[in-house]
Amino acid sequence: MRRNNRFRFSPAMSFILLFGIVSLLSDMTHEGAASIQGSYLSLIGASATAIGFISGFGELLGYSLRFVFGKIADKSKKYWPLTIIGYLIDILSVPLLGLVGRNGWILACVLLSIQRIGKSIKKPAKDTIMSFAANKRNAGKIFGISEVLDQIGAFLGPVFLYLIMLFQTNGDTFITYSICFLFLSIPATLTIILLIFTKKKYPVPENFEQEKEITDTKFKLTPCFILYIIGISLFAFGFIDYSLISMHISNTYFSETSFINETTLPLIYSFAMMIDAIAAIIFGKLYDKFNMISLIIATLLASFFPLLIFGFHSYVSLFIGVIMWGIGMGAEESILKAVVSTMVNKSNRATGFGTFELFFGVFWFVGSTLMGYLYDKNINLMIILSISASLLSIVFYLFTFLRLKKEKNNCDKSQ
Repeated sequence: MRRNNRFRFSPAMSFILLFGIVSLLSDMTHEGAASIQGSYLSLIGASATAIGFISGFGELLGYSLRFVFGKIADKSKKYWPLTIIGYLIDILSVPLLGLVGRNGWILACVLLSIQRIGKSIKKPAKDTIMSFAANKRNAGKIFGISEVLDQIGAFLGPVFLYLIMLFQTNGDTFITYSICFLFLSIPATLTIILLIFTKKKYPVPENFEQEKEITDTKFKLTPCFILYIIGISLFAFGFIDYSLISMHISNTYFSETSFINETTLPLIYSFAMMIDAIAAIIFGKLYDKFNMISLIIATLLASFFPLLIFGFHSYVSLFIGVIMWGIGMGAEESILKAVVSTMVNKSNRATGFGTFELFFGVFWFVGSTLMGYLYDKNINLMIILSISASLLSIVFYLFTFLRLKKEKNNCDKSQ
C-alpha cells in the first residue's frame, strides 16, 4: 500500500492531467484541420492575401475578444460555463468545413472566424482554471505539461488525417480534404464528453490555490506588464501563421515525384507539433529556473525560421525551418502563460490573460495580413520584416527581465 501511494498524483496534478487530455482531444480536432487549412483554402479559391487576412482576422477575433471574456470571467467567476460554451463553439465549427462547396472559401473563412470566437470565449476562463492548480514556483512546469498534452493532440490530429487520406483512394483532393474535416467530428465529440466529466469531478478548481484572494483591487498595467506586452506584440506581429507556410509548401514542393504532396502535408505539421511539445516542457522548466531568460533564448532560436522556409528551396532548409517554427510555438505557448500567472494576482488573472491576448491578437492580425500581402508582392521583404520584429521583441523581453529583477531586489531590501 505504501509503495502504491508514492505513485499517486495530487488532486491538482490529476486535474491538470485530466484537463490536459481534454486539450489533447481538442487539439486533435482543430490542429488536424490546421495542417491542411492553408492548402484547402487555396484549393477552393482563396489567394495568399486572403489566407493571410483570414488567418490574422481569426487570431484578432480569437485574441481580442479574450479581453472581454476575461473581464466577464473575473466578474462572474463562471469559469466552467464559459469554458464549456467556448469549447462547443470552437471544436464543432471544424467538421462543418467539410460541407462547404468547391468555391466556398468565403463560407470556410466564416466558419474559421466562428471557431476563433469560440476559442476566445473559453481561453481566459480555461487558463485561469489551469493557473489555480499551479503555483508561482512551478507555473512554467505546469503550463509546460499542459502544452505537451496539447501538442500530443496536435501531433495526432494530422497523423489521423494522413491515415484517412491513405485509405481514401476515390475522388479528387477536394473530396479527400472534405472527408478529413468530417472525420474530425470524432475527437470533437470525445472532447465534450471528457470536458463534462472533468467539470463534474472538479467543480471548484479555485480551491487548489491557497493564495488569499484580494477582491477590492483593480487590474493595473504595471511597467513590467507594459514592457512584456510590447515584447509579445512584436513577436505576434512577426510570427508567420502556419496557414501561409502550408500554402507555400503546396505551391513550391507539390509534384508527382515529390514525397511532399497533399497526402503527406499533414505529417509536416504533425512534426512541427512534436517539436512544439518537446520545446514546451523544456522551456517551461527553464522558465521556473531562469525566468525571462528562457523566453529570450527560445525567441532567438525561432527568429530565423522565415529565411529557411521561404528564402530557400530545399528539403533540408524547409525541415530545419519547421523545427525552429515549432520551437517558437512551444516555448512561447508555455512561457507566455506562465509569465502572466506570476505577474497578476488571483482575483484579476482572467483579465490579465485577456489583456495580454488582446494585444497579441491585434498585432497577430496586422502582421498576418501584411505578411500575406508581402508574400504575393515581395517575399524577401516579408522575410526581413518577420525576422526584425522577432529580434526586436527580445529587446523588450530583456527590459522586462531587468525590471522584474530590480523590483525583486527592492522588495528583498525592504524586508
